[in-house]
Amino acid sequence: MSSFFERVIRAMRLEKSLYEEVEADRTATGQAMAVVILNSVAGGIGFSGLSSLRTVFITTLLSLAIWVVSAVIIFIVGTRLLPAPETRSDPGELMRTIGFAQSPGLLYFLALVPFAGWAVKLAVPLWLLAAWVIAVRQALDYASTGRAVLVCVIGWLFYVGGIYLMTVLFAWFMALAV
Repeated sequence: MSSFFERVIRAMRLEKSLYEEVEADRTATGQAMAVVILNSVAGGIGFSGLSSLRTVFITTLLSLAIWVVSAVIIFIVGTRLLPAPETRSDPGELMRTIGFAQSPGLLYFLALVPFAGWAVKLAVPLWLLAAWVIAVRQALDYASTGRAVLVCVIGWLFYVGGIYLMTVLFAWFMALAV
């Protein structure tokens, strides 16, 4: 079995075998959660500089909630609305694979690098989407990448909507705290 850091690197490399591995490894849910948390911290640093601890804490809690909700939505869409004949999955499998699919987001802190931040902010979300497609295809046992893309687009809309909602709620919370 791979170490946590080896798994993160393999997830960033978009290795299908990694997503199959974490799908089957019920003990990897904590590792997937760690990736989501680290992604949230890296994003907080990369997009807003060195944020306050309160900002990082709130963003992390909201990111964890969005992760769980996204996995459930993708589970429902992928197993109930758009299943393939070979589709067998559960929400835990999707939480693990989607959690590791957020590994490219660990590079968000590089958005602080002068003159390179815009490239990071453009490339990482595309990389994340590619990782999600692979994670969903493997977790839902799809033979078709197109089906995985469709499920991911639907899930991604909810994910982006969640981030937007998180941003609005955070701004509202910060306005109340002032």
